[in-house]
Amino acid sequence: MKGLELCRSYYYEVGKPELTRRFPEAMSRAAAGLSGQGSDCLGLDDEYSRDHDFGPGFCLWLSDADFDEYGAAMQAAYDALPKEYMGFARKNTHTGAQRVGVMRTADFYRYYIGCPGVPDTLMRWVRIQEHFLATCTSGEVFEDGLGEFSGIRKGLLPCYPEDVRLKKLAARAATMAQSGQYNYPRLMRRGDPSGARLALAEFLNAALSMLYLLNFRYEPFYKWQFAGAKELVAMSDALPYLREIACLSTRRDGADIVSHIENVAGAAIRELKLQGLTDAAGDYLEPHAYSIMSKIADPEIRGLHVMEG
Repeated sequence: MKGLELCRSYYYEVGKPELTRRFPEAMSRAAAGLSGQGSDCLGLDDEYSRDHDFGPGFCLWLSDADFDEYGAAMQAAYDALPKEYMGFARKNTHTGAQRVGVMRTADFYRYYIGCPGVPDTLMRWVRIQEHFLATCTSGEVFEDGLGEFSGIRKGLLPCYPEDVRLKKLAARAATMAQSGQYNYPRLMRRGDPSGARLALAEFLNAALSMLYLLNFRYEPFYKWQFAGAKELVAMSDALPYLREIACLSTRRDGADIVSHIENVAGAAIRELKLQGLTDAAGDYLEPHAYSIMSKIADPEIRGLHVMEG
């Protein structure tokens, strides 16, 4: 059983009845679900995920007023709920224990993205890393009486505002060109395979981010990026090459890696053209980065360094 399914059942069968009995007014306005850190929130949990921060539990998000009035008592009631359900026991680490339970809606979003709701400027959007947005919009909202939590979540999805998405795509294209198409082969010619490996890491990070952005998605925490990419469609022809690059040795497979880098770049350019995001020509990604920049409407965002974001 997946963790999200377990937590949903636990909420409806165990948590909601008891908490509604004791706090009917607050529960009528509360949002309940499972979102935040953890593979279970991404639907990527497996048997290896069950040794920590796994088990029956849920999040209960309250407005400022309800949290001030009911938060402490509701958390105590939550803590008193059964720790075992359907044969699964709650296993929380010290840090993971805070990812479920009763919390203030504004605090949940502030913890991940630095503001209590949807960012109010494009520049604030630019500064938020993708995996934090992926984290605070992960999982599922089971129900939301007041609608406050879900309203913010809806405002953050499915992806960045378009000018910000374009800015980040331009930055990824520039980084891929610099690290993979330019610096990797130069480092190999210099006989520096360890430096080349660092260049490859930069290329992989940028390419995976581009893959998600071209699918109008936020990339998750690094260890789930490849696993989550399996369901993506746009630029999906690059994924086998990215997997190969990640697994090959710079000492033994340098020539193959160069070929794979160019295949990834080609896949990115094809999708950028398909989405009407570049008018540049050629196989080198840097001119495409500047072409993407030219399509940004907001002058402040367009004026940032091409690799910013």
